[in-house]
Amino acid sequence: MQALPSFAGKSVINLLRRHGALLLLGLALALPTGAGAEVVKDLYTGQAPVADRSQKALAQAAQEALSQVLVKVSGSTEVLELPGIPAALNNAMSQAQQFSYARTDDPDQPLAARFEFSQGWVSGLLREAGAPLWTANRPSVLLWLVQDSPQGRQFVNRETAPELVRKLEADFRARGVPLRFPLFDLADAAALSPAQAWSLGEVALRQASARYRSDNILAGRLSELSGGQWLGDWAYFTDKDRVDRSASPESREDFLGAGAALVAETMAARYAVAAGAAPATGTAMTVSNVRSYADYAAIVSWLEGLELVEQARVEHISGDRLQLRLSAQADAGQLAALIQLNKRLVPATAPGATDELRYQWQNP
Repeated sequence: MQALPSFAGKSVINLLRRHGALLLLGLALALPTGAGAEVVKDLYTGQAPVADRSQKALAQAAQEALSQVLVKVSGSTEVLELPGIPAALNNAMSQAQQFSYARTDDPDQPLAARFEFSQGWVSGLLREAGAPLWTANRPSVLLWLVQDSPQGRQFVNRETAPELVRKLEADFRARGVPLRFPLFDLADAAALSPAQAWSLGEVALRQASARYRSDNILAGRLSELSGGQWLGDWAYFTDKDRVDRSASPESREDFLGAGAALVAETMAARYAVAAGAAPATGTAMTVSNVRSYADYAAIVSWLEGLELVEQARVEHISGDRLQLRLSAQADAGQLAALIQLNKRLVPATAPGATDELRYQWQNP
């Protein structure tokens, strides 16, 4: 690998233009690995059914679409009750950047309206309301769900319960959380049986999930009693904790929605940050083991792709050490929580040990 010369003070944009091919490679390498983090698309887009193409129906759909966007970006439904939010919802149609109509697969609601809102306007609205912001770079969750059916206990997948899979995908999409399912192939069958998954045992679930390199695992079990009542349990595992939640939902659909809410709220509590707490001078960040222009471009591009980071300014480069100054709407501790999503940026000091962020770039 080519060693980086010292070029402090030179234009970042010029350097990236001169090394375009390496930049593309760097961007590909910058994608977080290990924890299954993904960039959520359509975070600022919402869709709602409409009875017709009238202005009244369109205005109502715009309110619903903006509600969806605010919940996805903040991570919580409680945001809809904050000061200033109800007024913004009433004015949603005027704030939509664009909208279009779309046909749906629902025969009862065949027509929907899709709205796109400005990222800057939504972020500003949430900041003014005092709500946290959750960036689009989010961990995916791996789901193991077992249903007690007349055929016995079996995993919910596209073959056994396609309608439930579609509902799960819609619920997680509405909360802005990337959802993954196991392959349910021979390797999975050997690693975890429906009976083992039903017990929600942490060791067995983590071992079966190891092949997917996921730090976020959601396991659930659901059964219908003879009287028509439903009983279910969710267990959500992160790299650090386990969260359990039991439910007696009125329907299977309510149970699935509760699982998506559990994951979204737990993730948001960890990764969403309140904007405006950053020092005026910015936050210093040092990355070592930066050995090529591709590494350099990947780091800077990934950092500036985080919504709360306005600029990742290069202050000095010496040998394999890159020194940056982050202008952001978050302090060092909050930034550290976001940066940990990129598994190639390995902390070089304990979190909170210093106001300067220190990392080592891990090459694949």
